[in-house]
Amino acid sequence: MAGTFELFVDEDSLIRFRLVMPDGHVLAVSGQFTDKQEAAAAIAEVRECAGTGLIRDVAPPPPGIVLAAAPHLRYTVRRSARRLGTVGAA
Repeated sequence: MAGTFELFVDEDSLIRFRLVMPDGHVLAVSGQFTDKQEAAAAIAEVRECAGTGLIRDVAPPPPGIVLAAAPHLRYTVRRSARRLGTVGAA
């Protein structure tokens, strides 16, 4: 079952929406809008991109966790090209 978008008026008397799971948990709350039409347009945008949105992790790692450095992209591409038998500059 899908979540529900609820329009509501915040403490500043502006319109917001929230995405609520079927069990009642609130997943997200929007910014402020001056009218319901703006909020509805934003909901349409969320519906359009939510299923295809990528995840970008900008949170720092927990204390005490050391992350390994990512391999150099150029090295990764060259290694893959060799594995596929492609001829190219090294």
